[in-house]
Amino acid sequence: MNLVTLQDELANDEGIKYELYLCSENHLTGGIGHLITEWDTEYYDMPIGTKVPNEQVNDWFEKDIKVTLSDCKIIFEEFDSLPSDAQLVIANMCFQLGRPRLSKFKNFIAAVKDQDWDRAADEMKDSRWYKQTTARAERLISRIQVLGVPV
Repeated sequence: MNLVTLQDELANDEGIKYELYLCSENHLTGGIGHLITEWDTEYYDMPIGTKVPNEQVNDWFEKDIKVTLSDCKIIFEEFDSLPSDAQLVIANMCFQLGRPRLSKFKNFIAAVKDQDWDRAADEMKDSRWYKQTTARAERLISRIQVLGVPV
């Protein structure tokens, strides 16, 4: 998997904000979809709109991608041997949802394990995630469907 491609796709899907804001789930967020937690001591109690420097945004993003890839390998034991586009889609979903929520996609996970891409696409569509972020989900689903098309 090309990490630069993953970074570009996530930055495009998440957007980049150099300030604190509330995400669609009403959580304090900053940078490129970085959820602010108690570990972000400098920003944890700051108000929405607080400016975040470019260096901090990049630091958060780098760490978040490392966590995402590690989480992907926990959920999908065979992650590194999957087709590159499947890795990119799964990492995108994991970045957005987090490991706890992506882990609940049991039927999707089973379909990926079987490399049954049509079933995986169906399972992606049959989710609350799809209803909440339909445009993003549709883009990712179409990339998974292509994997199931005979060459």
